[in-house]
Amino acid sequence: MTDISNVPNRRLPDPAAMVTLIKPITWFPPMWAYLCGTVSSGVSPLSKPGLVLLGIVLAGPVVCGMSQAANDWCDRHVDAINEPYRPIPSGRIPGRWGFYIACAMSLLALVIGWQLGPWGFVATILGVAAAWAYSAEPVRLKKSGWWGPGLVGISYESLPWFTGAAVLSAGAPSVYVVVIALLYGIGAHGIMTLNDFKALEGDRQMGVNSLPVTMGPRKAAWVASIVMAVPQAVVIGLLVLWDRPFHAAGVTAVLLVQFWAMSVMMKDPKGKAPWYNGVGVVLYVSGMMISAFAIRSLGAL
Repeated sequence: MTDISNVPNRRLPDPAAMVTLIKPITWFPPMWAYLCGTVSSGVSPLSKPGLVLLGIVLAGPVVCGMSQAANDWCDRHVDAINEPYRPIPSGRIPGRWGFYIACAMSLLALVIGWQLGPWGFVATILGVAAAWAYSAEPVRLKKSGWWGPGLVGISYESLPWFTGAAVLSAGAPSVYVVVIALLYGIGAHGIMTLNDFKALEGDRQMGVNSLPVTMGPRKAAWVASIVMAVPQAVVIGLLVLWDRPFHAAGVTAVLLVQFWAMSVMMKDPKGKAPWYNGVGVVLYVSGMMISAFAIRSLGAL
């Protein structure tokens, strides 16, 4: 926790606080999903390294970073009560600078997205719009334990995956790519629900109806586990149907280990949810890449 007792009144943001605001630790899921998309496209990522790198930067530091800045700006009054050490309520990012940063990064995202062609640009517009719809009034979908995590799951997993495949193939991705990307985005709803456990008390006080708030930790953990597991089971079935038995076996293996991790979490859902987000998510995204390799040649069939 940052000591804010000696933070002076500032006119300009603290550079270190600006990095904290865009939360680099959150960039990995969309960057990984974009990479999965490039792999699943059937086009070698090494054939267009510039587009791959540009898309990864767009998905992670720019769009995801922007979404974190927008969320912190829109949550500044809540954070002033629950997490006053954060960059905006602590004064390290003063005035309306949090809003200006989020807006500037939104514009930067659109500029970069334009470089990725029509598919990449449209996907960028959707990603930026989703970020603001999640955090900002009057929409503020994060108030809902169903719509909020669902939007984030699709934005963090399905949309970057679709974008990576579309950019590399220079056209609409195959139906195989669309279906697998959508399934993993739906499953990510459970990951986002578990992420809400860390803000349980603050959400309850401020009227954010996350599933841990409305259902309680144990029921919410069960729902999250089921929502994560079912799409992966469907992926396994589809890979078998599409004659990819070895890849299906790989996804099955990581799902079985997730079942073990879920059983550990259920012993103390509130306490173990952060642990599961460290262990289970690694397994989840491993299955994503296995699936990406499985379908990379299906579009040509």
